[in-house]
Amino acid sequence: MNYERFIAKRYLFSKHKLNFITIISLISISGITIGVAALIVVLSVFNGFGSLVTKYLRNFDPDLRIEYQTEKALNTDEEIISAMKQIDDINSYAPFVSGKVLAYSSGITQVISLKGIDTSAINKLYNIKNSIIYGDDSFSESDNLSGAIVGLRLADKLRTLIGDTITLVSAEGIERTIAQFGMPNMQKFVVSGIFSSQNNEYDGNLMFVPLDDAQYLLGYDNTYQGYDIKLNNFDNSFKVKKQLETLLGTENYSINTWYDFHKELYSMMQIERWVAYILLSLIIAVASFNILGSLSMSVIEKKRDIGILRSMGSKEKSILNIFMYEGLMIGLTGTFLGVILGYFICHLQLQYNIYPLDPTQYKINSLPLELRMTDFFYITGISIFLALIAAYIPAKRAAKVDALQSIKWE
Repeated sequence: MNYERFIAKRYLFSKHKLNFITIISLISISGITIGVAALIVVLSVFNGFGSLVTKYLRNFDPDLRIEYQTEKALNTDEEIISAMKQIDDINSYAPFVSGKVLAYSSGITQVISLKGIDTSAINKLYNIKNSIIYGDDSFSESDNLSGAIVGLRLADKLRTLIGDTITLVSAEGIERTIAQFGMPNMQKFVVSGIFSSQNNEYDGNLMFVPLDDAQYLLGYDNTYQGYDIKLNNFDNSFKVKKQLETLLGTENYSINTWYDFHKELYSMMQIERWVAYILLSLIIAVASFNILGSLSMSVIEKKRDIGILRSMGSKEKSILNIFMYEGLMIGLTGTFLGVILGYFICHLQLQYNIYPLDPTQYKINSLPLELRMTDFFYITGISIFLALIAAYIPAKRAAKVDALQSIKWE
């Protein structure tokens, strides 16, 4: 330990007395500790909710989706399949069609979102099975009617149960009826499964049916709207998207990731996260102002010591370093204690659920948390940076103290 650090430590932690400057330093450490701990806990909660939302959404969304954008592209399946086979990260894929249809059941009419999927690939691409609360995901037929899987809130709106029938009429069929006085595309389905996705939009509007039935209803004949893709690791979605765009181009195809499907939601969550980060950083900033105050008073109190050190040959840089080290020790101590406290609180919540939630209201029974190492680095960095900024002003003032005048004054 060089003498600069030794003196800084003695100034900060006096063995003989607890003076006013030491008390302010302890208040600074406490403030930084609380600010750092609060940031860790709050950001971990944001991480937990973000991961929970992603988990629920990915039960029904693919990792990637390729959609045709032009009529010309409707017969280019071989091109897409060839491109997907070239990418090792792609685990499975299947065609789909989707659109708005009119649903009728129990005397109730409702416009809904219909999605036709390959029933043989349902468990490879989607996680619908784990969300089924009544019936199953087999699309089992009854009385020669194809099965349909319906959202819980939609089933409630249409007053349907397992085994009930729902009649679907496509918008294209209604237009054809009006323009050509013909029969609209209409088909009956039997409810074989009811799911709860924890997403009100899906639960209240979405219905899954076999692909060929949806093709007939929506007027796709033997063509598809696009392909849903499942990856070995969904974190590679953006990389695979770029690879597909390179292979297929973007003129005829629209390629979107799971993030793109809910971009507005994730953007809003990211903004909320940054707002919380900035606001809670103000706690650390306020504590850092206490560092500025305590070091300024320390400079005044230690003027004679500074004069003696300067007369003994210490340079301005050494005096500057003494007080910078003192501010750094306050920042490091507060940050270290804050990290320990924040981690301890998160650990208690994860292990013992000290803050339970009502599952009937929030759909989860505990506050979700997810600790990320990057958050620890960012929080530690901003805390120490603010402490050093606060320490620099009084340290610079100490370095400019006139040695002769300070000794005479004392």
